[in-house]
Amino acid sequence: MSFYYLQICHLGFLICFSILLACLIIFLSFRLSASKPDVEKLSAYECGFDPYEDARNVFDIRFYLVAILFILFDLEAVYFFPFSISLSFLNLDSFFAMLDFVIELIFGFIYAWEVGALEWE
Repeated sequence: MSFYYLQICHLGFLICFSILLACLIIFLSFRLSASKPDVEKLSAYECGFDPYEDARNVFDIRFYLVAILFILFDLEAVYFFPFSISLSFLNLDSFFAMLDFVIELIFGFIYAWEVGALEWE
């Protein structure tokens, strides 16, 4: 057996074991858990209040737009922490790459502001 074939066999065994273990855990959780559904458990949860409208009501699209923009800018801000920690170890190309990232982030924020995506009115 070659070294690569042995490594692929180990990887295949690990994948099969993981799939088998996941199926076993899912099966046992359904089999061993107590299931006692009642009206309170089956109702939709809305911040502790009883549901008072139909679940198929249309929401304002601005809510989703602000939520997506928040996630987008929040995730982009996460890149600043590792950059600030490793700034002394980076070369000039990395600095300009991060500068390009910051400029694109600023232009994206200005564009979202100009099109009125951040206003509720």
